[in-house]
Amino acid sequence: MSKFRWIFTFSKGHYLGLLLLILLITSAQLVIYFLQHQKTASCVILSKEEQNWLAVQSEIDSVKSAQAEEQGKIYPFNPNFITDYKGYKLGMSLTQLDKLHQYRAQDKYVNSAEEFQKLTGVSQDWLKKYAPYFKFPDWVSKSNAKKSSHNEFVQNKTIKKNTVKDINTATQEDLEAVFMIGEKLAQRIILERTKLGGFVSMEQLTLIWGISEEALQDIAKKFIVKGNPALHKIDINNASMKELSQFPYFNYTIAKNIVTYRSMHGEIKNSEDLTNVKQFPVDKIKIITLYLTF
Repeated sequence: MSKFRWIFTFSKGHYLGLLLLILLITSAQLVIYFLQHQKTASCVILSKEEQNWLAVQSEIDSVKSAQAEEQGKIYPFNPNFITDYKGYKLGMSLTQLDKLHQYRAQDKYVNSAEEFQKLTGVSQDWLKKYAPYFKFPDWVSKSNAKKSSHNEFVQNKTIKKNTVKDINTATQEDLEAVFMIGEKLAQRIILERTKLGGFVSMEQLTLIWGISEEALQDIAKKFIVKGNPALHKIDINNASMKELSQFPYFNYTIAKNIVTYRSMHGEIKNSEDLTNVKQFPVDKIKIITLYLTF
């Protein structure tokens, strides 16, 4: 036994080696643990990113679904003008579309769902599904649509001609019937007319604030200036500054300039003298002079 005792006897160098070995093993385990912890943390971050992407993707899918639903939505349409593409989308056969197009080539129109089915041969199920979306214009004639349309145009033109009213006697309700003229704007027109005693030209409506070009076009179809309205005329040489400033086409500054001109040059004799008044609205002078006395 004494022969093998040297095997279990450690020198100082052996102890030092064992200590270094233990330190290396411990260090290696710490490094491995640290790396694994970092990997786990990165996985958690990646998982959050994936969740964010999945949330975004969910929104994208919702938008795509809404777009697909919108694309599949059917709006009212005139079956006389079904194109090849639309017919394909509606499930019509080429034969059915050819029958419709040949009929239209003869300048003829179907005027009901029953006529459409009889002409094209679509099934009852097809008709039940799409007929509720058929929209036939009132002017379409089963025999001759162009002639019917022309006759209606002439008739409407005659009616409009006979119903044109005097702008100076138009009521608020009459004015509100004009395209893009509501209650407030109608009241503004009547107030302007009251201040002036009446309009002498339809052009004056263009000077009223708030009237759009579309409204002016429509009002010109429905109203004209008839007769000679009793205008509220202003004595340009004797009116006070307050009276002048209340005139719709003047303001305080113009009224002051008119009074100043009168004091410096004497009476204003005609419209030419008005052009010498500082800041006078010469672009409206032809209309303004109709409301003045010299």
